[in-house]
Amino acid sequence: MIQLAAQMRILVAVAPIDFRCGIDGLARLCRDQLNSDPFCGALFVFRNRRASAIKILGYDGQGFWLCQKRLSSGRFGFWPTAASAHGKALDATELQVLLRGGDPGAIRTAPLWRPLEIGASAMG
Repeated sequence: MIQLAAQMRILVAVAPIDFRCGIDGLARLCRDQLNSDPFCGALFVFRNRRASAIKILGYDGQGFWLCQKRLSSGRFGFWPTAASAHGKALDATELQVLLRGGDPGAIRTAPLWRPLEIGASAMG
């Protein structure tokens, strides 16, 4: 089972792909178009041209997972774009919003890590 963790690296392919691709075809796209190693443990997210389905490829150390979500009606309204890159990094919360059909750019969450500021009086 794929479990989303805050520390997980997630890369979304900006361009739509041919959904006839299986694990081997998607792994090749990871190398050729996203310049990433498909065995690195990251999740790679792809969508079809109609924006009605998403595929996620991940490697867990033993083998590949391939998950697909196809909407019963409608389309994914949001998809990341980047003029200079083939992929865009997302965090786990943004991927969850994307999978629910939402816009990850519109959500506001606390940063994953922020330094702890200790006042002078607390130092002793």
